[in-house]
Amino acid sequence: MSTRDQLRKRLRAERAALSEDARTRLSNQIARHIIHSPLFNRARRIAVYMPNRGEVDPGLVIAAARARHKQLYLPVLDPGHPHRLWFLPWEARTRLQANRFGIPEPVMTRGRRLSPRHLDLVLTPLVGFDRDGNRLGMGGGYYDTTFEFLAGRSHWHKPRLLGLAYGFQEVDALPHEPWDVPLTAIVTEAGLIRPHTHPS
Repeated sequence: MSTRDQLRKRLRAERAALSEDARTRLSNQIARHIIHSPLFNRARRIAVYMPNRGEVDPGLVIAAARARHKQLYLPVLDPGHPHRLWFLPWEARTRLQANRFGIPEPVMTRGRRLSPRHLDLVLTPLVGFDRDGNRLGMGGGYYDTTFEFLAGRSHWHKPRLLGLAYGFQEVDALPHEPWDVPLTAIVTEAGLIRPHTHPS
């Protein structure tokens, strides 16, 4: 088993051990930090996610975005590419269906899908992170593949990738590959973390 796989197993077990009350309390603390951040306040098109397997619940962020008339999007598995995401509008009456992982997503409508390049802010779930902005996901590579166009830029442009994590998901250093796309910032219950090596 690789170091990444060992870390993923350990951190997922810690996340799963959280009580429902603790998960709700920490998620709400994280959400409040996001709502008061410039990254959120300046964003108009925001991609969120449906929490799964103990991930941080962005429910309060979603409610705040709707109250401020921001446009929300949910990731949808690209049927033509095994590891890429599209983003579809998520409105009050949007019909959702479970994807192959059991996660609700909007019913794919080609005319309404949005390229990742046109998003302002992307809230990303994660399993682990470090202070350099490296993200450990579930292992499918969906976010890295979808946002690979960001990796080669000399200046950082939209969308901003904001990782949502519990404080215990931080590790000293994550092994990473050249194709890994770093996060713009991470938010835990303690506040916003700006990576040491993130481009300006």
